[in-house]
Amino acid sequence: MLEQNETLIREAVLREVDRGGQVYFVHNRVQTIDEAAAILGRLVPEVSIGVAHGQMPEDRLERVMLEFLAGEFDVLACTAIIESGIDIPNVNTIVINDAQNFGLAQLYQLRGRVGRTNRVAYAYLLFRRDLVLTELAEKRLAAIREFTSLGSGYKIALRDLEIRGAGNILGAEQHGHIAAIGFEMYCRLLEEEIRELKGEAKRPEPAQVLIDLPVDAFVPDSYVSDSRQKIDVYKKINGVDTMEDAADLTREFVDRFGPLPAPVSSLITIAAIRVLARELGVMAIAGERNSVIVRFPEGVRYASQDIIRIARPFKGRIMLGAGRTQTIRIKTQGMPDREILDTLVGVLTEMRQRAAAVDRVTSTQEAIDG
Repeated sequence: MLEQNETLIREAVLREVDRGGQVYFVHNRVQTIDEAAAILGRLVPEVSIGVAHGQMPEDRLERVMLEFLAGEFDVLACTAIIESGIDIPNVNTIVINDAQNFGLAQLYQLRGRVGRTNRVAYAYLLFRRDLVLTELAEKRLAAIREFTSLGSGYKIALRDLEIRGAGNILGAEQHGHIAAIGFEMYCRLLEEEIRELKGEAKRPEPAQVLIDLPVDAFVPDSYVSDSRQKIDVYKKINGVDTMEDAADLTREFVDRFGPLPAPVSSLITIAAIRVLARELGVMAIAGERNSVIVRFPEGVRYASQDIIRIARPFKGRIMLGAGRTQTIRIKTQGMPDREILDTLVGVLTEMRQRAAAVDRVTSTQEAIDG
C-alpha cells in the first residue's frame, strides 16, 4: 500500500520479468487504459505490454489472453476483469492502480491472482500521490495488508461487514459474534429480526422439492477451478427463486467464466425446474425405470382433462398415474440429458399456464356471480 511511484513501478516490473515471470497492471478505467499502458511502456521500455478489458470484442480479448498465457508479452494492462478466476501461474506480481477505489472483497480477489505457485509473489496497492484517503479506504487497504495468510477470505468478509456496517439494529457491540454462528446464518437471523421489528409477517420457508434426475449436473474443474469460487457458484444456483433468477445467473456465468458446459447448464435448468415445481405444489421429481415421475402430495390434484391437454404436444410420452396421490410419468427412454430437462420444463410450464388460466376463469366467474 504505497503512493504511486514511477521508480517503484519500474523496479517491480523489472524484478518480475528478470526472473522469467509476468505482471498484471490493473487500471480499472476502460476509457484511459490505453493511455495508462502507453505511460507504462515509456516507464519500462524494456518489456512488452498487452491490454485487456471487458469491452473488447470477445475474439480479440480471447486472443490477448492466450498470447499472454503463452508468454508472448510480459505485462498485461487490464481492468478488474482478471478477478474472475483467471489462473496463470507465471504471473507473480500485480500492481493495482488507484487501489482506494476498489472494494475489500475485490482487492482480495485481485491479490489472489498471484502467488498461485511456490514462487514468492508481490502485490502493490497504489494510490495517487498527495491524495487524502477516506477513512473507509484506509481501513480497506489496511485489512488487505493485515490478512495475508491462506484461508483469510472469511476474515476478510467479516472485516468488510465491520467496515461497511450491518445496520443500526445490530449496534457496534454486536460485531464479532458472527463467527460463532456463521456469516450466512447471521444474515438470515438479521433479516428475520428486521422483519419482526417492522411488524411484517414472517416469511414462510419455501416448500422443499426433492429432485433426483438421471442427468449429469455439476460444475467441472475445467469451468471453475478455484474451490472458493465453485462454492459460490453452487450457492448462487441453490438460491434461485424465480425463472428470472435462473436466466440472470446464466448470463452472469457466461460473462464471468465463458459459455456454459452441459453439466452447468443442466444444473441451472434443474434450479428452474425446482422453481416451477414449487409453484405447482410438486412434492418430488425422480428418475425411475426409463421414466421421470412428477409426484404431488395428498390434497394437490389437477383435473385429468387438464393433464391430457398438457400431454398432447409431447407425443404419448406423458401419462397420468393412478393412486391416492397424483403422479405424472414422463417416458425418457433414449432421451439425452438436455431433452429430459427441456421436456420437464415444458410440462411444468404448460401446467403453470393452465393453472393460471383456470384461476382467471374462476376469478371472472366469481366477479360475475358477485
